[in-house]
Amino acid sequence: IMPRSKEIQEQMRTEVIEIYQSGKGYKAISKALGLQRTTVRAIIHKWQKHGTVVNLPRSGRPTKITPRAQRRLIREVTKDPRTTSKELQASLASIKVSVHDSTIRKRLGKNGLHGRFPRRKPLLSKKNIRARLNFAKKHLNDCQDFWENTLWTDETKVELFGRQMSRYIWRKRNTAFQKKNIIPTVKYGGGSVMVWGCFAASGPGRLAVIDGTMNSTVYQKILKENVRPSVRQLKLKRSWVLQQDNDPKHTSKSTSEWLKKNKMKTLEWPSQSPDLNPIEMLWHDLKKAVHARKPSNKAELQQFCKDEWAKIPPERCKRLIASYLKRLITVIAAKGGPTSY
Repeated sequence: IMPRSKEIQEQMRTEVIEIYQSGKGYKAISKALGLQRTTVRAIIHKWQKHGTVVNLPRSGRPTKITPRAQRRLIREVTKDPRTTSKELQASLASIKVSVHDSTIRKRLGKNGLHGRFPRRKPLLSKKNIRARLNFAKKHLNDCQDFWENTLWTDETKVELFGRQMSRYIWRKRNTAFQKKNIIPTVKYGGGSVMVWGCFAASGPGRLAVIDGTMNSTVYQKILKENVRPSVRQLKLKRSWVLQQDNDPKHTSKSTSEWLKKNKMKTLEWPSQSPDLNPIEMLWHDLKKAVHARKPSNKAELQQFCKDEWAKIPPERCKRLIASYLKRLITVIAAKGGPTSY
């Protein structure tokens, strides 16, 4: 007897039910369709019980992971999320449960525990957490006008070749070292530039390329040449405030005296809090736009940084500041801990 395809099998079972519904008995259906009477009876019983004749999901092979073993897996990864599936495999072996590590990953996945790259966030001490929480609570009720008249500042490194470039490439076997399939590296730090930038709700301010080593003197020079022109360009009110982080160059005695002498009011800032500075979002935009242009040398990299910073839409800046209250609420909800920003 030739094996029937799934379609023919389903059609045959459907015919059994149709004939049965017309009033025929098992014997007549068996004779009409050339089927065993036990087969006819099984089809009709399945239809009566489930209301269908299609193949239903089957239970499959029983899992080797017992409820006790599952609880052990969940307990161990909850206690230490960095535990590997190989380590979990060894742990189960100690209670005489032998399974493949892929089985362990699947079982954890069914319980909502999936393998992911950990997010990189600044290490927060108890003091940092307290300061972040106090900052968020203190400014929770500030009017929107205050944030719109804050000049947000920061420095960042933009790399010519590096992690910001594509992580994966498509290539054929034995072509790993072709020019198009490699990421060039540059000795002695020649493959990146440090930039200082500022922005407000009304748009991006000036961007300065930092030459050489950044110290308090260089930082004060950058402030002198870029802050007030940016304040005028962005049309900030006389009550404007300068935001800067707690880098030693920013908080040194000489810089503090310079700021006081030049009558620049600064926003007190909790350490280890890049997520509270919306300029981080603009740095992401800048690096993405610069790398899309594929600069081939340091001079191009510097120029592209300036070009792309100037192109940042004022609407983007306005939206970042309009939603600043949400950042504060998120910090409070996290009790001063790391946030998604």
